[in-house]
Amino acid sequence: MRSPTGYADLAGLMTRMTGDEKHEPAATSTLDVLWVLYDRILRVDPRRPDDPDRDRFLVSKGHGPMALYAVLVARGFLDDHLLDRFAGYDSTLGHHPDRTLVPGVEISSGSLGHGLGLAVGTASGLLLQGRDARTVVLVGDAELDEGSNFEAIQYAGRAGLSGLSAVVVDNSSASHGWPGGIAGRFTAEGWVAVDADGRDHDDLERAFRTAHPDRPLAVVAHVEPKGSHR
Repeated sequence: MRSPTGYADLAGLMTRMTGDEKHEPAATSTLDVLWVLYDRILRVDPRRPDDPDRDRFLVSKGHGPMALYAVLVARGFLDDHLLDRFAGYDSTLGHHPDRTLVPGVEISSGSLGHGLGLAVGTASGLLLQGRDARTVVLVGDAELDEGSNFEAIQYAGRAGLSGLSAVVVDNSSASHGWPGGIAGRFTAEGWVAVDADGRDHDDLERAFRTAHPDRPLAVVAHVEPKGSHR
């Protein structure tokens, strides 16, 4: 395993993965959120990726996983040589992350709309087990067009799943937008919801550390619109 590296190395790590340029915006839009979670928030250990008391991080937005793989390398979960074989024959790093092949990946994802429901089930299971572990799920703003998400949002709010956090990366790619803002959709269902600058690491940390006793937390991370340049 390579030694963990820093945020400044992520761009170079990502350029080593080619062949999925279509989903480059999906990857770059999540990069800072992923880094802040792994660097400042999540209680995870690359030496013990299956620790039963670890925080669970579920990537529902599974397309364009290059940023996720780069962060997993930087935090010591993966060896960097794997990046050069991204999506190749017999590579463990596919166009969608596979939980059976990639250490630190909690769910196999890519089909949009599944992750939030799985996160609700995960948070409920941890609560029943009496484990003090956080469940965080990453979704995209366009992914919220899938109706299954709102069933999960509704139930989580009613159940008061305080161990659950959702981060919505908003790059203005939803087909019809969200009148009144995404955060309002969550607060209406009983969540604590906060907006954050999806490129500002300190603002993201503030949002993730927002107190939400007896309620789940939604962080809406706003980044530049899809198709624009940073």
